[in-house]
Amino acid sequence: VHVVESGGGLVQPGESLRLACSIGISIYSLNNMGWYRQAPGKQRELVANIVNGGGTVYADFVKGRFTISLDRDKGIMWLWMNSLKSEDTATYYCHVDQVLTTGTNDFWGQGTQVTVSS
Repeated sequence: VHVVESGGGLVQPGESLRLACSIGISIYSLNNMGWYRQAPGKQRELVANIVNGGGTVYADFVKGRFTISLDRDKGIMWLWMNSLKSEDTATYYCHVDQVLTTGTNDFWGQGTQVTVSS
């Protein structure tokens, strides 16, 4: 298993959660590392992304509330989620793409459920 998410759960509106993505392959072979989410009946959408050696990108609906970060030494990508809203309820997925001389590979985790409800 190349990427594994953890940290989801049930919280009330306004509370915080931290998601972790354990990346089991060399960080230095990766191009993009990001978090996506999918709510029931909706398409999967980008939440935040880190470009290796570059910057970060956030979806408008999480700007100012969520922060993505990468611990290169430990191979863990974090998603810090603050001021959670009911509309943030979804399954959150970790995604990385690996660039090799032989081609590219995409890896998705199994997802972790985040439920925001009072």
